[in-house]
Amino acid sequence: MSMPVPVKTAQLDGSFQLHALDRSELAASVHPTRLGARLDPALSAATMAQLQKCPRLQRRLTELLLDNDSESNDVDWGPDLLRGNDPHRAALLAGSVWHARSLLKLVSQPDLTVLIERIGADAHAFGIRHLAHAIADRLIADPEKLAHQIEHDGHACLGAWLHHSPVMERNRVLLRLPVGTAADNPEPKHRDAAGQLFSLVVGHFEAENPLI
Repeated sequence: MSMPVPVKTAQLDGSFQLHALDRSELAASVHPTRLGARLDPALSAATMAQLQKCPRLQRRLTELLLDNDSESNDVDWGPDLLRGNDPHRAALLAGSVWHARSLLKLVSQPDLTVLIERIGADAHAFGIRHLAHAIADRLIADPEKLAHQIEHDGHACLGAWLHHSPVMERNRVLLRLPVGTAADNPEPKHRDAAGQLFSLVVGHFEAENPLI
């Protein structure tokens, strides 16, 4: 009686699965304005959302967005520089530290309500907690203006922090932000402070979700 011959089932290599997953995630998470700039700015948001969700198109969209297919094929697609966290939230955390002295002075409940609606309670608390690392000396008393400056300086610091990273790693973060934030054009003052502020931000993300 002959022994049955084992049948080999097709299995995807683990690295391939990781690469495919990460490419899909990038295509799905890119900000519509970034995709529209590469395809056609006249495309509706609904149409771009459909394109981003289409599995057949996700790899091609990622290649288009990264501008370097050979590099994206060779890289180890582990967590991005922000460990997968929202770059807009990262910018608000950094910007809150930048303007922590103003946060400390903004104490009236109506003003705090306006500010926290704009930046979030976690960013507000993060800035106060790291007051010793504050950058801005000029105090801003208006909560709307303060929120705007926190967002602006935080995004600029994010762009400055990413500046010396490999192009593809930088783009994996920037593509998730809309076109036209200060991350696209940081000033020298942001380059001087970015490393210090983002060491705090990344440390915060690591504490929230430790890698196992």
